[in-house]
Amino acid sequence: YDDDSGKRSGARHIEGGRERLRWALYNAALAASSRWNPQLKAFYGRLIAAGKPHKCALVACARKLLVTINAVVARGTPWMAEVPQLAKLPAV
Repeated sequence: YDDDSGKRSGARHIEGGRERLRWALYNAALAASSRWNPQLKAFYGRLIAAGKPHKCALVACARKLLVTINAVVARGTPWMAEVPQLAKLPAV
């Protein structure tokens, strides 16, 4: 949520959704982006290099983690640490 009034632009807050789920995703992203998940480590590093604050980068990692979890559940496939290589098509 934003905290704006007139020309003043205040801080943004996340207050919606389920608190326990937000907490679990944030803590999972904290560990994954610093130690366990190479893709999230690289993503976190890119965000920090671009000048994003630590917490902003962590929330972005938590969102990416949530999108990944939703995709795995929707497709019914196991999570793979590396993206599979696409087959090369023969030249016509």
